[in-house]
Amino acid sequence: MRVRDRLGAVFADEPFIEAFGHRGAPGLSPAVLSLVTVLQFTENLTDRQAAVMAVRAIDWKYAIGAELTDTGFDATVLSRFRTRLAEHGMERVVFDRLLEVCRDQGLVGAGGKQRTDSTHVISAVRDLNRTELAGESVRVALEALAVAAPGWLADAVDIPEFVHRYGERVNGWTMPSSKSKRDRLAVVFGQDALALCRAVWAPGAPGWLREIEPVAFLRRMLVQTYYVSTDARGREVIVKREADTEGVPPGHLRQASPYDPDARWAAKGDDLFWLGYKVHLTETCDTPAEAEAEAEALPLRLLTDVFTTKASVPDVKATRPVQQNLADRGLTPGEHYLDAGYPSADLIHDATRQGITMVTPALLDHSIEGGAVLLGGGEHGGEQLLRSRALLGGDRVSVPVHVGDALGEGAALAVGVGLRVHGGLPVWWAGWVSQRPATGLRSQRSPSSR
Repeated sequence: MRVRDRLGAVFADEPFIEAFGHRGAPGLSPAVLSLVTVLQFTENLTDRQAAVMAVRAIDWKYAIGAELTDTGFDATVLSRFRTRLAEHGMERVVFDRLLEVCRDQGLVGAGGKQRTDSTHVISAVRDLNRTELAGESVRVALEALAVAAPGWLADAVDIPEFVHRYGERVNGWTMPSSKSKRDRLAVVFGQDALALCRAVWAPGAPGWLREIEPVAFLRRMLVQTYYVSTDARGREVIVKREADTEGVPPGHLRQASPYDPDARWAAKGDDLFWLGYKVHLTETCDTPAEAEAEAEALPLRLLTDVFTTKASVPDVKATRPVQQNLADRGLTPGEHYLDAGYPSADLIHDATRQGITMVTPALLDHSIEGGAVLLGGGEHGGEQLLRSRALLGGDRVSVPVHVGDALGEGAALAVGVGLRVHGGLPVWWAGWVSQRPATGLRSQRSPSSR
């Protein structure tokens, strides 16, 4: 009930003006719908349950400023509201405004400790094998063209045949049981996709048909799944690609569903394999004050950034955008805690220049070209011997790095040693993170590396 009293200014109509028209009958307040969406997420409710709570729960009525006699709204309003926000790029409006209020009240700020980690987000689509994907892509494209250009479609394709083949959705339960018949069906799907794409890209076809998203998806699927060849008699045939022979696209390019073109397959460890996205959550993790620690109160943890990528994007690609988002909001952390998937030598070096200490494990670089990474510190620092193979001539390179001279005693970590070629010679470079500013890094090349 205190949400309205303390955070009422966060949920306002003005930030959503561009997403709503100025004519027509008045609609529901976007401020109310955004607050209901937040409460719905907090209590893990469906749209229908949230609509019921807005009518029956007195605390919800007080929070959204509704009269006791208010009859509420239909549950479908919430899904349409989320769709409207996504279409206008306003999905972060409430989060950004709430973060500004927390910053003004001193709950978050620059220079503290923050941590980032990722979790998987499963796309709300069914899993399709490559044959099902081909058939469904044709069906979705046909439905889109039937709505956008029904007259053109009737002249371009054989409607009765396509209706018989694509009247119902394509799924594994209705496919032939024998492998030979399934392979033949996959070829038929490819032939239909090719015929439809050729019709759309014909000189006499309207150019705007190619801009329809399901049609563009169909073309990409056709390129990724099939290729056109000629048989022994010189006839044109379409062949389904195989990973071991013709090859398939890499995971970050391979499409998986016509209903969610951006969803990608990804794996994490041996047990997690999903289709969808990856969300990187950043939260504060400052050490609680002594009084709070004695009272055994739970420390305050506030989200400061939410960054979503395709599932196939590695964590290291999200490090720089996350830190840039924090800097844009004036929330640059003094210490940024991450797991081993986020750092690289370049990222650690660049973060140090921005005043960010990345507290993270540094993985070893075992590649022939890259050189070893390790390094340590300790009470007295010391000399670490790094060995790798030079890029030119395959000579072994020994590089003593005096970590103690560079970081001083008590150094926490030194990372980021690699080997590059400059002017025909292998050149070592290094970046590091320490508890005190680095004054320099001395390295010596052995005669064999010259």
